[in-house]
Amino acid sequence: MASAQRTVDEHLRQILDTVMPLQPYDQPLLEALGLPLCEDITSPIDLPSFDNSAMDGYAVRREEVAAASEDNPVGLPVVGESAAGQTKAYALSPGSAIKIMTGAPVPNGADAVVPIEWTDGGVARVSITQSPEPGQHIRRAGEDVETGTLLLEEGRLIGPRETGLLAAIGRSQVLARPRPRVVVISTGSELREPGTGLGSDSIYDANSFALAASARQAGAIAYRVGIVPDDPERFSDTLSDQLVRADLVVTSGGVSKGDYDVVKEVLSKLGTVTFAEVGMQPGRPQGFGTVGDDNTPVFTLPGNAVSAYVSFEVFVVPAIRRMMGRLPYKRPLVRAVLADPVDSPAGRRQLVRSYFTVEADGAHARAVGGHGSHLIGELAQSNALIVVPEGTTRVEAGSTVDVLVLDREF
Repeated sequence: MASAQRTVDEHLRQILDTVMPLQPYDQPLLEALGLPLCEDITSPIDLPSFDNSAMDGYAVRREEVAAASEDNPVGLPVVGESAAGQTKAYALSPGSAIKIMTGAPVPNGADAVVPIEWTDGGVARVSITQSPEPGQHIRRAGEDVETGTLLLEEGRLIGPRETGLLAAIGRSQVLARPRPRVVVISTGSELREPGTGLGSDSIYDANSFALAASARQAGAIAYRVGIVPDDPERFSDTLSDQLVRADLVVTSGGVSKGDYDVVKEVLSKLGTVTFAEVGMQPGRPQGFGTVGDDNTPVFTLPGNAVSAYVSFEVFVVPAIRRMMGRLPYKRPLVRAVLADPVDSPAGRRQLVRSYFTVEADGAHARAVGGHGSHLIGELAQSNALIVVPEGTTRVEAGSTVDVLVLDREF
């Protein structure tokens, strides 16, 4: 379809209106790490589920050792041993003690545990030199979590602590949206695989690696496809093959106005994909729409390395997060003091590679390198993007600016 001019916000709005959250299903516990819950979690059991010892020591009736001291130790026969994981249940007879290990069930009749440090460590008979308080060193059933307690609400992000809690209450799976399967395709007859030789007119394919890594960092499952040359039939066949495993497709290259822009040539005839010049620098040529029987979203990004990476961050990352149900969709902006003046073209939102630091006097950002969209070495030296609004053509040093901090979790 014909090109159209649109703003960054308009393009992103179209994307988020088109891309829908994936349907949730039961995910294995470790696979759900980093995903939001799609259900409320209540506990089916007490935690702890039984009274157990918090110490290695001896289970006793507290009243029988209340007078124990260094000068007047109390001696009791040891009539058994309670260890964690054993099935034998003990009952404590009056005038005796049972040796007990941390986590082991407290015998019936015992109301305190004497730590082994307060004893002589006896096997057949123990000498106790200090008295515990009533109930001391006993973890009571349900003192942490009671059956029926609401533990985690729908929408809660599953992290390591939540994972441990879910396992502790016996959950092996939870209802969550899956990670989107993102297929990354680089096009260009000049591209070569890293590790192979280069000709005088060829370059290594950096884009598919950077974009697949970005997809994985955003929480998706990334499939990097081998290089596709500037051949419409090859690209069409590759896309058709990949749609069976894709929730989302990302291409780079082939979307400008040249004679060999095969992505544009093929996708203009498929589905709902449209191409536009978006008011941003870098990353002006963009395409988005859906293809195939499942209406799979397709993002066509520019071929220059910086343009492709920045476009992915601005447009694809929010789509991935929407598919997973993660909020916010867009990376939050932070405020920082600009170290050097920055010029920007009128009518475009410029995203300036920068290095972001937090110092004693606050946050700072300094521009890294030039504006060239091919300068991948300078991209690697940056950790943030300074956002210069469309209506601003120059920002002076010392001004406060909005910054996207690229490696920060959100």
